[in-house]
Amino acid sequence: MMGHLSSPPSTSARGPVVRRVVKLLRRYRSAAAVTLLILVAQSVAVWRFGSVQELGHPQQPWGGRGGRRGRAQLPDADELLPRSHDYNALYLPNERFKSNIKENVKQLKNMSSLETKYSSWQNLGNEIAVKNEIEKKISRNALAANGIARKGNTSSKLWSQHHQKSLGSIHGMKASRFLQKDIKTHGGLTSNNIKAVMVGGNSLRQNRAKTKASTDESQAFPQPISATPCKIVEADALSAMSRAQSRQCKEELAAVVCLHQQGRLMPEELPRTCPLKEKKPGVSVQWLQEEAARAALPAERGRPAAAGEAATSSPVRVAFVLAVHGRASRQLLQMFRAIYHASHFYYIHVDKRSNYLYKQVLVLAQRYENVRVTSWRMSTIWGGASLLTMYLRAMSDLMAMDDWPWDFFINLSGSDYPIRSNNELVAFLTKYKDKNFLKSHGRETEKFIKKQGLNRVFHECDEHMWRVGERKMPAGIAIDGGSDWFAVTRQFVSYIIHSKSRLVSQLKQFYAFALLPAESFFHTLLVNSEHCATLVDNNLRMTNWNRKLGCKCQYKHIVDWCGCSPNDFKMHDLPRFQQLTRPTFFARKFEAVVSQGVLTSLDAALFGGPPPPSGPSLQAYWENAYDERTDSSASLGDAALTIYQGLFRLGLAQNAHQTPRSGSSLCSYEPVGHPTAAHIYFSADRFQGILVQQRASHSASRHEEVLETWAYPSNHYKVYNSTLLPRLQKMEVGTDWDPKERVFRNFGGLLGPWEQPVAVQHWVPGANVTVTVVWLDPAGVIAASYDAPVRGDLLVTLYRPPLRLPLRPGAWSVRLLVRWRPVAEVLFMVCPLAFLDGQPMTKEKAAYAHMGPPQNKYLEQSFQGLRRVLKLPVENTGQQEANEHALLTDKALWAWIENLISRFWVLADTCSVSESSVRLGCQSLPPCRQSVWSSHYPDPKSELGPVQLNGTIRH
Repeated sequence: MMGHLSSPPSTSARGPVVRRVVKLLRRYRSAAAVTLLILVAQSVAVWRFGSVQELGHPQQPWGGRGGRRGRAQLPDADELLPRSHDYNALYLPNERFKSNIKENVKQLKNMSSLETKYSSWQNLGNEIAVKNEIEKKISRNALAANGIARKGNTSSKLWSQHHQKSLGSIHGMKASRFLQKDIKTHGGLTSNNIKAVMVGGNSLRQNRAKTKASTDESQAFPQPISATPCKIVEADALSAMSRAQSRQCKEELAAVVCLHQQGRLMPEELPRTCPLKEKKPGVSVQWLQEEAARAALPAERGRPAAAGEAATSSPVRVAFVLAVHGRASRQLLQMFRAIYHASHFYYIHVDKRSNYLYKQVLVLAQRYENVRVTSWRMSTIWGGASLLTMYLRAMSDLMAMDDWPWDFFINLSGSDYPIRSNNELVAFLTKYKDKNFLKSHGRETEKFIKKQGLNRVFHECDEHMWRVGERKMPAGIAIDGGSDWFAVTRQFVSYIIHSKSRLVSQLKQFYAFALLPAESFFHTLLVNSEHCATLVDNNLRMTNWNRKLGCKCQYKHIVDWCGCSPNDFKMHDLPRFQQLTRPTFFARKFEAVVSQGVLTSLDAALFGGPPPPSGPSLQAYWENAYDERTDSSASLGDAALTIYQGLFRLGLAQNAHQTPRSGSSLCSYEPVGHPTAAHIYFSADRFQGILVQQRASHSASRHEEVLETWAYPSNHYKVYNSTLLPRLQKMEVGTDWDPKERVFRNFGGLLGPWEQPVAVQHWVPGANVTVTVVWLDPAGVIAASYDAPVRGDLLVTLYRPPLRLPLRPGAWSVRLLVRWRPVAEVLFMVCPLAFLDGQPMTKEKAAYAHMGPPQNKYLEQSFQGLRRVLKLPVENTGQQEANEHALLTDKALWAWIENLISRFWVLADTCSVSESSVRLGCQSLPPCRQSVWSSHYPDPKSELGPVQLNGTIRH
């Protein structure tokens, strides 16, 4: 370890005290090394203690304070994350880690009485090496704790190779190898794709889009700059570079930091060209009920909707920019039906990671002349600079489309929905056609700057926003911001894209390295520009904010900051749409997987039509989870692939058994290949199960056709004594918990041996209580036990014990006790895998994946002393059977899988997609288009039709 110290200066240059210290240091070199190792061990201990946390949230070091028998004490759900205003605790592991690193470096300096010197990033070994050594030990220990780092384990070896490669990309790397390269910044994009970005995007159908090459296009984006080597001592930057995965990202971070330290990254002051004296100018607008009522009346196509509008004022035309991602294609289509009008224009950007949705949107664009899809795609992460870049590029494209004479730019997402008609929107915007509508934060500017992290430098790479340092706001301008949803005029968009002023160009540069830049860039530019008098403090939206639930730091895995997100509207929110007093035309957020009912009811109130629940599909919702045309089976995951195939096989078997004996062969099918599609199915805002579509071969004729099977999970929640704990409503176990909506995003609970499940308890208010939660694996091993204090005002508590992996497949149990008396129990399935890394399971792989954790220990502690208290057999008799199951392959493995799935799932029905089963004589297989549960059943609310005489596509 002492090899990391800088070489001492010459003896002649030292004083007697320094010579004495150096002599002692050389004499006790081994003691100094031991001291440093102790410091490193302390850092590891602190980190490991903080890493055993609920839901992987690093902000809370869970202690066992007050716990009995060595069990960890459970925090309540409201304490799982730091409060939304506690910005010093936003990334606590890094802060704690940086504190330890600084202390280690300080001790090194004290031991040697020498100053550690940094001449370039190459010489960061003193601090980076210590940091990476700690991270290496932490990761090794964490993997060992999860049962991965075991003898002969391929995963451990692969991880080790990856970690060594990561270390090599930081420690000992010459700065000249990358810092002298041009790091071209484009709103957070890397130098690899900057050239593609700088070229204006053409529309999907260039034969219809008379686009022109914009000579001023480069003004839309920050310009390339280069960095020279520097010494990096900023703790945030060191932390970010050590955590970044790719070499490219590490290089970009280093270049950004060096540019910032050299004062070349962003401007120190900017000119303000607003002629008004107010720092936040703005005008008020009125929208009287009488005007809204007149505008709501039907209007002829192309005629102003407002009865009182001047005859010479033509109605405005809107360019809607839709930024969409995910798989909710039917919800997107329903929203598109609601906002479509032939006089408007629709430019759609689909996230680069959403290939299934992109395919659906391409089909949509082919149907209508005024719909285009960006030919370029980006990964627009929450809070990232890429979102601002995407909007700037979309604006540049729209300005180049001469055949689209739009007046307003309005951005929407797939989770928005209109709450007033198109006629009302057009009438309002026509009345205020020279105004720009942006919502300000409404608080003190300094508080807003700190809350948004605008005083910090961020850089986006590896689909993550890295915090790398601090910065000052540019002098001379007013900083403003708020919502990143807006409606702005063509004149302002032209100014943003074509202006060559220093205010525009350097403000783009400033926000290229900002967190949540789209929430502040447009506001700040408008209030400081000559267009400042056009600002209206209203973004025409209604947003469903619930800070207590929406500010749970749920984006910490993609950004080094805590942020908030609005909640979904539900049925009980419907009265709020009828009580609006200010001009509001859109609302967010909506999610059909949470509540399709509110969308259906809002649509009926807005456009008329049959009130819900008229029609079998109006209250139903289908969302695609897998499609072989756009997704690989590897992306599906081994557990989901196994369960989908198991459900389909069971569906075929059930269909064959339901057929009369005289014609049993007529409905006998064998599965072929892998599933071709899968959907999650909802009805009346409740999860109804999974639909699996796959090819099957008819046993008699060998004819192949496509079938779809519907299965739903059975209830395995039992209450033993409700009088002991009347507050308890239910318990559930799953993965992908959403603390904002309080649902598991892994619908159906598809769990395999490599998952980390979470136990959730739902409560009603009442007295404070402490419960005991016990986890039992299929062999009867007590995997975990902990106490859970539940405050009287809590509605949800949850905890994810840090179990070593792999979990033993089979039926697991989570029991809840009060004073060691059983209250309730929930069973859940950990499915054996028929595939590992997409390949069929072998005996060697099965022993690795299905045997459970090393030495049967899921945690460091042993809970065998609780067997008598829980009235379990002292001798674990299920171990031998579990070991036998762990070695099964081929047909025996599938028999085990199907038997287990049948205990936790109910096979409801199967239908024929190709409808050839009837011709083959199998009457028990109805056509899917006639089965109300099928994804092929008609769904009018998301079906698109031709353009009507009134300009809409609604029948």
